[in-house]
Amino acid sequence: MDRKWIVSLKELKKIGCIAAPMVAVTVLQHLLQVVSIMMVGHLGELSLSGVSIATSFTIVTGFCFLFGMSGALETLCGQAYGAEQYQSLGTYTYCAIINLVLVCFPISVLWVFTDKILILVGQDHSISHVAHRYALFLIPALFGYAILQAMVRYFQTQSLILPMLFTSLVALCFHVPFCWTLVFKLGLGTIGAAISIALSTWLNVILLGFYMKYSSKCDKTRSALSIKDVIKSSRVFFRFAVPSAAMVCLEWWASEVLIFLSGLLPNPKLETSVLSICFSFTYLHYFIPYGIGAIGSTRVANELGAGNPEAAKLSVLVVTVIAVVEAVIVSTTLFFCRHVLEYAFSSKKEVVNRVADMVPIMSVAVITDCLQAVLSGVARGCGWQNTAAFVNLGAYYLFGAPLAAVLAFVLHFKAKGLLIGLTSGVALQVIVFGLITIFTNWQKQASRARKRMLEEDANKETEVTGGSTLI
Repeated sequence: MDRKWIVSLKELKKIGCIAAPMVAVTVLQHLLQVVSIMMVGHLGELSLSGVSIATSFTIVTGFCFLFGMSGALETLCGQAYGAEQYQSLGTYTYCAIINLVLVCFPISVLWVFTDKILILVGQDHSISHVAHRYALFLIPALFGYAILQAMVRYFQTQSLILPMLFTSLVALCFHVPFCWTLVFKLGLGTIGAAISIALSTWLNVILLGFYMKYSSKCDKTRSALSIKDVIKSSRVFFRFAVPSAAMVCLEWWASEVLIFLSGLLPNPKLETSVLSICFSFTYLHYFIPYGIGAIGSTRVANELGAGNPEAAKLSVLVVTVIAVVEAVIVSTTLFFCRHVLEYAFSSKKEVVNRVADMVPIMSVAVITDCLQAVLSGVARGCGWQNTAAFVNLGAYYLFGAPLAAVLAFVLHFKAKGLLIGLTSGVALQVIVFGLITIFTNWQKQASRARKRMLEEDANKETEVTGGSTLI
C-alpha cells in the first residue's frame, strides 16, 4: 500500500511539473483571440457581434480541422517517443506540417466568401460584412496556426513545455500593445485585431522553429527532411488525423452552431453578444483542463509506447484527480465573481446583466468541460479517435443540440436554453468516455501500441535493406 502511494505521488509530481506550464501555454495561445474580442467589444455592439460571428465561422470552417488533425501526433509522436523511436517524431512532424498547410488553401478560398455564406444561412447583413472583413485578414493566421499546432505536438510529446511557454508569452506580450495600437490608435478597428493575431501567431512559429533547429534537446528527434519519408508517413498520419479531426470538429461545431442559432433569435445582436461572452469564458477555462489533458495524453502515449500499462493507468487517475480539483476551484470562483468579470467584455448594462444571470449554468459547464477535456486527452493518447468521434456525434447532435433548440426556440429560454443544451451534451459525453476508460484493458492497449511501433520500425529496416541491395 505504501509503495502504491509513493508511486502515485511521484506520478502526481511528474504530471504537475509539466501540466502547470502546459496549461499556461494553452491559455496564452488562446488569449490572442480573447484579447482581440475584448478590445473589439469596446468599439460597439456591431463590431463585437461581427467579430464573434467571424470567430465562430473561422473556427467551424478552418481552425478546428487543423487543431483536430494535429491531434494525430499525440498518438504517433507520443507512442514513438515512449518506444524510443526518436527519429520518427521529426518525420511525423514534417509530415503533419506539410499536409496541414495544404489543407489551408481550400479553407482560405472558402473564407473569401464569408459574407455571402453568412447571409445565405440567415445572418444579419451588417454583422456579416463585419465578419467578412475580419475573416479575410485572418487568413495569414490560418497558415501560421497550421504549423504552430504541429510544432506544439512535437514539443508536447517530449515534455518540452518551457520553450513553448516562453514563445507563447512573448507572442501575447507583443499582441496586446500591437492590437491596441492597430484597433484604436491607427483606427483599423476589427481589421487591426485580425492583423495582430496573424503576426503574433507567426512570431510564435518562428521562435519555436529556431529552438527546434538549434537546441540540443531536440537532437535525438530532429530528423532530416525527406520527402520520401513524409509521403510514406502520410498514410499512417491520415489514419489517425481524419478521425481525430472528426472528433474535434464534432465537438467544436456544436458550440459554434449555437452561436449561429443565437443570431436567429429575437434581438440577435444582444443574444449573440451574450452567448459569445459566455463561450469566451468557458473557452478560456476549457484550455486549462485541455492543457492537463494534453499532458495526460503525453504520459499515456509514452507509457503505452514503452509497454508500461500500469503506469499509463496511473497517469489517467492522476490527471483526472487534478482536473476535478481545478474544476471545483474555477467553478466556485466564477460563481462568486459573476457581477464583476462580465465588464471585461462589454460596458453595456443589458449585456452584463444577462451574462450574470447565466453564470450558474456556466459554473456547471466548467465542471463538465474539465472532465471532458481530460478524458479526450486520454483517448488521443490511446489512439481512440475513431470511437471518440462516434461518441461526440451522439452526445452533441443526437442529444445536446436538439435539446438546446427546444429550450431556446420552443420554451423561449433564448441564449440560456442554448447553453443548457450544450452543457447537457457534454455531460453525456463525459459519462460515455468515463465508462470506456474504466473498462479499458490497459495491457491490451500497450500491446497494440508496441505492435504498431515495431511494425513501423520493421518497415523502415526493410526499406534500408532493400535500398542497400539495390545499390
